[in-house]
Amino acid sequence: MLKLAIFASGAGSNAAKIIEHFAGNTTVIINLIVSNKKEAGVLGIAAAANIDTLIINRSRFYETADFVNEIKSRGIDFIVLAGFLWKIPETLIEAFPNRIINIHPALLPKYGGKGMYGNFVHEAVIAAGEKESGITIHYVDAHYDEGDIIFQAKCNIDSTDTPSSLAAKIHALEHVHFPVVIEDLLKKLA
Repeated sequence: MLKLAIFASGAGSNAAKIIEHFAGNTTVIINLIVSNKKEAGVLGIAAAANIDTLIINRSRFYETADFVNEIKSRGIDFIVLAGFLWKIPETLIEAFPNRIINIHPALLPKYGGKGMYGNFVHEAVIAAGEKESGITIHYVDAHYDEGDIIFQAKCNIDSTDTPSSLAAKIHALEHVHFPVVIEDLLKKLA
C-alpha cells in the first residue's frame, strides 16, 4: 500500500477531489494532510475523511530535520502539494526525490515563481492579454515552479473573463486532471 501525504494551506478543494478519487483504492491510501495554517479548510476535510493531520510551523519546517524525520517515520511514499504556499525545503526534496509534485494554476514556465499563486496568477494572465491559460502539474525542485513538467491542460480565455471566472475554469481543470495524474504516477511506483 502506497502512503500519500497532501500538503495544503487553504480550503482544500483539490485535496477533497484527491481523497474522493482514492476512496476505496486497494493500493493507495491518503495517510496524512499537512498544513501550515490552523484554520485551513482542508483540515475539516481531513477530519471528515478520518485522515491524520499535521500542523507545521515555519521553524520546524525549515530549520530542523524533525519534520522530514516525522514524514519518513509515517512511511509516506509520495507527497502532493495541493495549494501549499510555502517553498519546500531542500532537505525534504532530497528525502523524496521525484516523489513530490505540485499543481500550478497557469501554463508554466509562464506566470510561475515566488508570489505567483491564486488570483495573482489569474490577474497577471488576464492583464497580459493571454488567449489561454491552464494548469501545470510538475515535480518539485529547489526553485518555485521550475521542476520538470509532468502534465498540462489548457482552457480558453474569453474577452469577458475576470480573474474569478478564470479561476473557476482553472479549478475545473484541476479537479478533473490532478487525481488522475497522481494515480498514473503512483502506478509507476507500485
